Amino acid sequence: MSAGGLDLAFDGAEQAVCDAVAQFCRDHCGDAVVRASPERFPTELWRALAELGVLALAAPGGDGGAVEVVAAMESLGRAAHPGPLAETFFAMQLLPEPERDAVAEGRARIAVGAPPLVAWAPVAQLFVEVEGERAWLAEPRGAIEPVATLGGEPWGRVALARRVDLGDAGRAHALADLALGAWLAAAGRRLVDAAAEHARTRRQFGRAIADFQAVSHPLASAAIDLDAAATLARVAAGLWDEIDTGARRMAGAARLSAARASLRAAHAAHQVFGALGITVDGPAFHVSRRIRQLASAPPGLDAARAALLEPLGL
Repeated sequence: MSAGGLDLAFDGAEQAVCDAVAQFCRDHCGDAVVRASPERFPTELWRALAELGVLALAAPGGDGGAVEVVAAMESLGRAAHPGPLAETFFAMQLLPEPERDAVAEGRARIAVGAPPLVAWAPVAQLFVEVEGERAWLAEPRGAIEPVATLGGEPWGRVALARRVDLGDAGRAHALADLALGAWLAAAGRRLVDAAAEHARTRRQFGRAIADFQAVSHPLASAAIDLDAAATLARVAAGLWDEIDTGARRMAGAARLSAARASLRAAHAAHQVFGALGITVDGPAFHVSRRIRQLASAPPGLDAARAALLEPLGL
């Protein structure tokens, strides 16, 4: 893959990562996992993902880089794999070695955010507080109050005491942004493909509803937007690996593009599925609720991004 050229296809090693993670998801992250209550963290699934080496991708001194992260996240997003994936890639760039090893091996889960509201706090063993472009390894001060979320994922209200200054988090932010962009674009594509298949088999007035432009055109438009967002994530990954100064802005653009595209895809899919789309046993509900959760910016994390993205008109 080359960020500076037109060829953004994965090379052999990157495609191998994508394929290996896709097979892992087929074996371990089926519909039962996607539909399970996200309030109960899938500990064994997370440890298995760590054993595959995914959580250590792009870690300092490790194998792979941001393009491998995107390759993995495309497969994880397609499977709607749960867990603090982008937060983990963020933290792995900054944590000191003992804590980094614990996260990479799945022995510790990470919560990253700006108090008082922090994603994944109730199930985390390690905490990173962020403020603008800086980050600190921190620890809770007092009890963590669980907070109900749209996606059902375990967020918490917590006060944090900063323990270790982790320094400039700009590059870590970029990696998390492009990783999340890749996940959202792939999850949105899962919904569009499922809705398109439903439209081909569902009939109204003696015709497949896919024959009606009011059904097919929104899905086609959503697919185009998702492909564009996925491409931006790949471009940002290539720039990140090349330590290009444009990686920060491109990664933020990829995340915002994927958030917008995946939300539109979820809306289009629900329009096609109708009542079936909001049933808990249906093909869309659990995927779309996670898209809506992850597409919402965590409080306190986006102030620094806004100034970076302003020149892009985003």
